[in-house]
Amino acid sequence: MSNNFAKNISTGIARRVEKTFSNTYKKAGLSWPKEIIVKHLPQYGYQTIRLLGKPFSFYERDGFLHSLKEIFVEDIYLQQLPRGARIIDCGSNIGLSVIYLKKLCPDAHIIAFEPDERNFKLLEKNVHSFNLTNTELRKEAIWTENTYLDFSNKGTLGSKIVGENGNDKNTIKVKTTRLKDLLTRKIDFLKLDIEGAEYAVLKDIADNIHFAEKIFIEYHGTYSQNSELNEIFELIISKGFHYYIKEAYNNPTPFTSVPSPDGFDIQLNIFCVKT
Repeated sequence: MSNNFAKNISTGIARRVEKTFSNTYKKAGLSWPKEIIVKHLPQYGYQTIRLLGKPFSFYERDGFLHSLKEIFVEDIYLQQLPRGARIIDCGSNIGLSVIYLKKLCPDAHIIAFEPDERNFKLLEKNVHSFNLTNTELRKEAIWTENTYLDFSNKGTLGSKIVGENGNDKNTIKVKTTRLKDLLTRKIDFLKLDIEGAEYAVLKDIADNIHFAEKIFIEYHGTYSQNSELNEIFELIISKGFHYYIKEAYNNPTPFTSVPSPDGFDIQLNIFCVKT
């Protein structure tokens, strides 16, 4: 009995040590010492590190690490793309998605939208650092019409359109682009990560959604919007796509209705492929 107890103790200690010194971001080219350094940086503030052999800049530490893990470790955008693929990236943030998609398909043509002022400057800087060509960067929000709307300009992953009710000190007017106007020819990959505007935009592009071969939607919503989420699924199916769902934000106790830090009860990654 004592031998088994000692063995269990040593096994537990070994597992704890392994977990402590495991390199979560190795696949993304971030060494364990560099991971520790990044995790101990201030939460907010301009920082530049070497990532995949190039200088990469960010402002929000946790947002950077979250996106790096999702995109480069978990490979949420992994797919086969044809040569010269046409990609529309709605919500490019600071450029990790653009860099990843360019690694998948170096000669892809990417139109990248990011309306947040700080994020857009970092997007430009990082795209230039990685010497990415054939990439069009647009400081605009994706919406259902070409206009100007109030936008919560936080410089984080949570920056979003707030309509006419924005009263935050960081609220500014931003130019919006109607996505439907861009869906007039085949698009190999459409990415929608637009912080709560997904339902309105998807409804608006319904007649043109068939031009997209694959669609990624990061859905942001509340429990009171469940009917809208159901409509999104019905729309996807009716237009000849099947879908797969992964949780983007883990709410361990949904019955308590505790929203994410960005105010959404539900955050889902929805992967859509033509049947």
